[in-house]
Amino acid sequence: MKSSGSKLPINLNDLLRQRTVEGERIEYKTGWNPDAIIRTLCAFANDFENLGGGYVVIGQDCDADGRPVFPPVGLPDNQLDKIQRELLAHCQLIQPPYFPVLSLEVVEGRNLIVLQAPGGQTRPYKAPEAVTASKKTWRYYIRRYSSTVEAKGDTEQELLSLAAKVPFDDRFNQFARVDDLSKPLMQDFLQEVGSALAADAPQLSVEALARQMNVAGGPAESPWPKNVGLLFFNETPERFFPGVQIDVVWFPEGAGGDRFDEKIFKGPLARMTREALGYIQRNYLHETVIKHPDRAEATRLWNFPYAAIEEAVVNAVYHRSYEEREPIEVRISHDELSVLSFPGPDRSIRMEDLKAGRAVSRRYRNRRIGEFLKELEMTEGRSTGIPKILQEMAANGSPAPLFETDDDRLAFVIRLPRHPLSLVPTTEVTTEVTTEVTTEVERVLRVLVGEMSRQELQEELALKNDEHFRKAYLLPALGSGLVEMTLPDTPRSSKQRYRLTATGRRWLEAHPDGDSA
Repeated sequence: MKSSGSKLPINLNDLLRQRTVEGERIEYKTGWNPDAIIRTLCAFANDFENLGGGYVVIGQDCDADGRPVFPPVGLPDNQLDKIQRELLAHCQLIQPPYFPVLSLEVVEGRNLIVLQAPGGQTRPYKAPEAVTASKKTWRYYIRRYSSTVEAKGDTEQELLSLAAKVPFDDRFNQFARVDDLSKPLMQDFLQEVGSALAADAPQLSVEALARQMNVAGGPAESPWPKNVGLLFFNETPERFFPGVQIDVVWFPEGAGGDRFDEKIFKGPLARMTREALGYIQRNYLHETVIKHPDRAEATRLWNFPYAAIEEAVVNAVYHRSYEEREPIEVRISHDELSVLSFPGPDRSIRMEDLKAGRAVSRRYRNRRIGEFLKELEMTEGRSTGIPKILQEMAANGSPAPLFETDDDRLAFVIRLPRHPLSLVPTTEVTTEVTTEVTTEVERVLRVLVGEMSRQELQEELALKNDEHFRKAYLLPALGSGLVEMTLPDTPRSSKQRYRLTATGRRWLEAHPDGDSA
């Protein structure tokens, strides 16, 4: 895929195939249809559900289910300039004027125009029913699922009540400067998500790059960073938002005991979250292997399933308020792991729905934070966190998680009970508590010399299927703690390498010559 003009700050291939952006936030247009396109841009600008706006792809056809068809129909070369001129004129008819970010793309030899339309700073917006009509009638438009509709009655009144109510993470921070944004952190993000903008980033100023990533804005003479930019792309975001940290607290004698150990994680939001999760995984998760005399297969279970913890912690990072000065707290004992964040879920969510995994928020607190977390594949968004926690706990055979809040929704706690058959590592019993090495992981350990790339490892193992190698070999090796990344903060970096951990080296020493017994 090739592009020209402004570069999208996300991966184009993932966008078109709805891998990181939900279908309701993408509108496919076979050709240039100014009336419908301007109405949809108006709806994305209003961002009624605080989802982060959306994208209009012109020149892309789709099937009856709304899925894109490839190769796209495309746009003729001689139409591109005309469409851009008309688009500029028509966007000035939106009140107040609203201009999306335009990117010219070439996909499978066909021209596309991709319009990125983030939620506007000065909503509500209204647009003409027909931009070419001599007598224009303006209407307010919003998105309902995958359709653009007129806001009427109570919905219109609710939209009008949102005037100037831009979510906190998407607001300008007038107490910071654009130079407070870290260009290396922005470049690492673009590199990790596979954005075409990564190639141009070294030649751009901090301000130009930040504007293209929509983490800065304002007038040219006085630009400001947005709060989401400072949270993800500043080395010390706690300077601007006190309480932006994750406290991991271990209670060896239980929550009522006198002793506890605490480790505090700070830094850019994605890095802080990954480091806290990695620390929990390395230090507080263990697998119990129960061997049975009547059958060959052993029962394997974890005290707390990692995937459930990951969802709980990322859910807290996504949905907490960054205007609160309280940190996220992960409290761990032998019997329970809990995640505490502030405030609680929106009042529109009933607790009985939350406990059953049916909770769907009407309006998201942090639309931009969710957008970045989804690009980094740290969350799927769209209220999937609670159902996944329930699924992962059930899959591990653990008791059901508990979701708690108070009447005023001031705080939210997710409690993950320990599996009742999981053994405390210091307990002396006949059942094994161990991290066993599968045949696939053992093969990785025996070919891994020094620091090797994914491709080198795959070639050394003579494996051709990338996905099979990733799921059956690489991820289990990393999850076992026997192999680690050289760049854990940027997992998808082109410079990523893998190496044995100290534990991995000790395992090899204890099992020479293929002896894994």
